[in-house]
Formats: sequence, C-alpha cells, structure tokens
Amino acid sequence: MGQEKNPRLLKDNEAKAVGRMLRVSPQKLNLLAQLIRGKKVDRALADLEFSRKRIAVDVKKTLESAIANAENNHNLDVDDLVVAEAYVGKALVLKRFSPRARGRAGRIQKPFANLTIVVREIEEAEASGA
Repeated sequence: MGQEKNPRLLKDNEAKAVGRMLRVSPQKLNLLAQLIRGKKVDRALADLEFSRKRIAVDVKKTLESAIANAENNHNLDVDDLVVAEAYVGKALVLKRFSPRARGRAGRIQKPFANLTIVVREIEEAEASGA
C-alpha cells in the first residue's frame, strides 16, 4: 500500500539547497544573501569568490549545491539559472560566560544561522528583457 509521495513544494523550473548550522550571526549572513539575490548564478559565484567576508566560502558552497541540484536532479540549464531567493533563518545560540571584574560574569552569545538558496531557470526572452 505505501504512503503517498509528498508533492514538490517548488515549481518545475526551480531547485534549492539549504546550508544549516553556519557559525555566523544571521545579520551578517543576510548581508551576503542580499549580495547574490536576483543575480545570474555565474555573477553571484564571482561576487562570492572575491568577497572578503569569512562566511562567503560557505555561502558559495551552498549556491554551488543548489546549482548541482538544478542540473542533476531537475535537468535545468545552468546557463539560464538566476538566484530567485536567498534567505536566512536563525538556528541555535551557544551561551558562554566570561569572567568580568568584581566577581561578575559577562554573557557571550555564539549564534548559528541557516541559509536557503533557491535558483530558478529563466527563458532567454525574460533574460533579455530584464
């Protein structure tokens, strides 16, 4: 008998990848997500390659994974892919304490973040018009 197959949440011309538990605050990660949002994937990869931010390596890895998912799992053309969505979510926060003066303790928070990248294949007519 078996279970019904879950319906696909994305459209047929989309693919996504999720980078989980990235050791950076969501606010800092969102700066890079804004940088690549709406760009063609080759341009977004180049921007991440030359970004001076430490977490750009992990963002680039997630973007490359989304591109590979589009190519291998959904048979999309890599040359026509655009970063449709790039959004950031909060993950857990490690709480640590540092000794301060006069017997007090200072709280140190070490946040983690999740990154979701959705790439979409666009037709050439849309690409030239945009």
